[in-house]
Amino acid sequence: MSAAQLDVLVVGDLNPDLLVSGEDLSPRWGQTERDAEMRLVLGGSAGICAAGMARIGLRTALAATVADDDFGAAAQRMLGERGVALDAIRVLPGHRTGLSVHLLADRDRAIYTERGAMVELTADDAVAAIAARTPRHVHLASIYLLPALARDGGRVLDAARAAGATVSVDTNFDPAERFERPSWLTRADVLLPNETEALRLTGRAADAAAGDDALDAAARELARDGALVAVKRGARGAFAIRGEERAEIAVAADGGTPPADDAAGADEDGATVVDAVGAGDSFDAGAVRGLLDGRTLRELLALGCAAGTLSTRAAGGTAAQATLTEADTLAKELLAR
Repeated sequence: MSAAQLDVLVVGDLNPDLLVSGEDLSPRWGQTERDAEMRLVLGGSAGICAAGMARIGLRTALAATVADDDFGAAAQRMLGERGVALDAIRVLPGHRTGLSVHLLADRDRAIYTERGAMVELTADDAVAAIAARTPRHVHLASIYLLPALARDGGRVLDAARAAGATVSVDTNFDPAERFERPSWLTRADVLLPNETEALRLTGRAADAAAGDDALDAAARELARDGALVAVKRGARGAFAIRGEERAEIAVAADGGTPPADDAAGADEDGATVVDAVGAGDSFDAGAVRGLLDGRTLRELLALGCAAGTLSTRAAGGTAAQATLTEADTLAKELLAR
């Protein structure tokens, strides 16, 4: 893939995910062995998003850092199998590749992450990749896991703009739960938070008392500098603000009940979701595809919701990611509602 052919450069975290599922995953200390199903799949918000972008037809590369170990090799192999270019991934001797362990039970999940080599990713890595690949779009993911990227993301944004690229950011959750908003964040062209992130990024409490008005106000605050802000609402779909324009897409036919984080519920036909890990990242892929296609605000929102919904059909973040044809088919149904 030549530099001239690149549509999207994704910048962020890459690691394998270890999915652990079973009837009862509550710890029983002192017990030596219990049955559980485990599988190693592609992980990291940026890794899953890059795979989704490639799947939906965008020529994609990922800038990330991994170690020269088995987990790093596995993550790169799985990413390459999804059609993502690997030349912007920096391999670090003497480090350990990050790993996330997902405990999946009762349509909910707990996630434990060792960041490992991912924290070595810098703005310099991203700026160099932009210069080498001249993408049409740059997507930043998981900035709270990547301290140097959170601190210096403005340099990445400036480099992208100088190269003629648009920029989107999905901050993802802050493990420290501080949600300090970088000064450069709202200068991005597109922001892609979920409900909790939108509220917390604007200093609002993310609890049961936070209604639709608070969420709408949070999105409008994030959009003040001109960003398109698309807020992911799990089974309830998503809404977006761009200037004075507002659009909304419902996914579940009955409006759904919003899970905690882009997570499980019924899909558009009421079918049981297998696994919602990475659904928000797949939404990002669909929304960015819609942006680059020049679709209307509601159309790109529908494509994002379709891509996110379809990704929940199988375990892991990438196994059921949608092609453009699949996402377009569902998006048309969502737009007709």
